Amino acid sequence: MRATAVRRIALAASAAALTLLATACGGSSDADGKDGKDEKGAASGSSSAPKAPAKVLTAAELEKAALAQGDVEGAKVTKAGPDDEVPADGVKVDKEACLPVAHAMFGVAEEGVVATAKRKVIDEPKADGKKSLEDAAKGEGADAFKDAFNLTSTFVALHSYDGTAGPDAMAALKKAAADCAGGFTATVAGTPTKVVSMTEEKITGGDEAMAWTVTSEDDGTTAPFKLVALRKEGSVATFFAFNLAAAGGSDVKFEVPAEVVAAQDKKLA
Repeated sequence: MRATAVRRIALAASAAALTLLATACGGSSDADGKDGKDEKGAASGSSSAPKAPAKVLTAAELEKAALAQGDVEGAKVTKAGPDDEVPADGVKVDKEACLPVAHAMFGVAEEGVVATAKRKVIDEPKADGKKSLEDAAKGEGADAFKDAFNLTSTFVALHSYDGTAGPDAMAALKKAAADCAGGFTATVAGTPTKVVSMTEEKITGGDEAMAWTVTSEDDGTTAPFKLVALRKEGSVATFFAFNLAAAGGSDVKFEVPAEVVAAQDKKLA
């Protein structure tokens, strides 16, 4: 895959991709951040909406429950900043039924939200003797690119919902993912992201959880993303993950960010 094509996909697709590029090339903020969004369990495929009113976390409680540095081994956790914020009216889709998926991708809350916290979780480079970022910058071949950029960046949006709004948001996302499995286009800040497919993945956690591989396309070049949603009581966390090496067309094994999901699940328990 051409480097320019990889970069276009990364920039167009999500704040997570932008974070990976920025961090890999020069570091990121040390401020801890918290965020999240939940979804319905892909493993069970059935609703587990609580019969009693779900517990609603306040803004302060949600911040405490959000991920912090040290919660995910081998990763750096930072607070999302103003540049990572996408307003609800800033997301446009060519198929209205797909809007809940686009919202989940960009960390946008659904109706009934009480509080929100957002985080960026980025793999730390490993000192294992493999090719470095400097090697990749010198153009030392595909292996250097794969080794240097085999880092996963995950954007986590954690939302607290009132009443049944949390379970309702999960149900809407599950339906939208099924309806839009064949693809759609989402536009944010004038930049379109063309999704060509959504494939269900397995994930467990919370009261319900679900996950997908979201494949985007730009100029004939495809790139995979991972989208996960997790709900515990009235709190919903969404995770949108990107791996630049996997987008480079290499044989990098890019999986659902299970460690990040598990860490967030533990803090919501």
